[in-house]
Amino acid sequence: MSVRIALRTAYPRAHSISLKKKYLAQSSTLPRCLQTWSPQIAIGSQRHVKIVEVGPRDGLQNEEKLVPTDVKVELIDKLAKVGLKSIEATSFVSPKWVPQMADASQVMSLVPQYPNVRYSVLTPNLFGLEAAIAAGAKEVAIFGAASETFSKKNINCTIDESLERFRVVVDRAVKDGILVRGYISCVLGCPYEGHVEPEVVARTAEKMYKMGCYEISLGDTIGVGTPGSTKKMIKPVAKVVPVDKLAMHCHDTYGQALANIHCALELGVRVFDSSIAGLGGCPFAKGATGNVATEDLVYMLHGMDFETGVNLRELVQVGNYISEKLGRKNVSRAATALSAAARL
Repeated sequence: MSVRIALRTAYPRAHSISLKKKYLAQSSTLPRCLQTWSPQIAIGSQRHVKIVEVGPRDGLQNEEKLVPTDVKVELIDKLAKVGLKSIEATSFVSPKWVPQMADASQVMSLVPQYPNVRYSVLTPNLFGLEAAIAAGAKEVAIFGAASETFSKKNINCTIDESLERFRVVVDRAVKDGILVRGYISCVLGCPYEGHVEPEVVARTAEKMYKMGCYEISLGDTIGVGTPGSTKKMIKPVAKVVPVDKLAMHCHDTYGQALANIHCALELGVRVFDSSIAGLGGCPFAKGATGNVATEDLVYMLHGMDFETGVNLRELVQVGNYISEKLGRKNVSRAATALSAAARL
């Protein structure tokens, strides 16, 4: 069967046209090259992509100046209103280590509740979980690493020790009907050890999945990954964890984030973490720059006819809002271009 016939069979022309009209209504600057299907991805694949917005937590945690609680709450509210359904709101960690997250309970008590919008929070241990439960959290996340050195510097224990700690947290959360998401840092490289073996990532992911995590987010914490290393990493992981239970968390240090996400899409991954305006970094990974910008991710996905449920134009306004509040430039290229086009 030819590619043209296969595409017509799997996705009727009327459907593709409706998606393009919907997207063009949000952005009139879509390049011609992005108005076509990507055959490797389109045939027989799922068209919806889930975006996990991590800006309010991962994006803000490394800010030196404390961000007011009301600004955090307003940011989360704005993100929910543009169509993002999964938002990482805050982190229940020690204020000594991450001062920016000291107002976690306040944030959770003030964020507006919307149907089908879920706020997740990071909980490194049982103490953090108890605080999250008291604050009304319905989803929590545990965070490990595929690097022994990073694990020791980040959470003061080895990989195996961290998994034993997580087991207690997961058991308690599951007992209370709370969803648990698992993060694995340094899946494509470590600031201390360099190369990370894909088999270590796979082994850690399998253990997290089997202990009860409903989704495993694979983090390129220092942004050193390429499509080649991404492919080599995901393949063994997908053999032990269903690909529909995997997510990618890409930092854009070397400008490879979108390329790596495209590679993951081809392998069947349909969940991606991103941060509004490209905010973020890692307090325990020197030199790590921000996450892939949510605006850039949505722009690419819409250009490939994937559905996200996110209004891109309104999303750009949110990115500009928080960038202004932080006194910095919005580093999203899509946001910069669309904002400039709107002023013409």
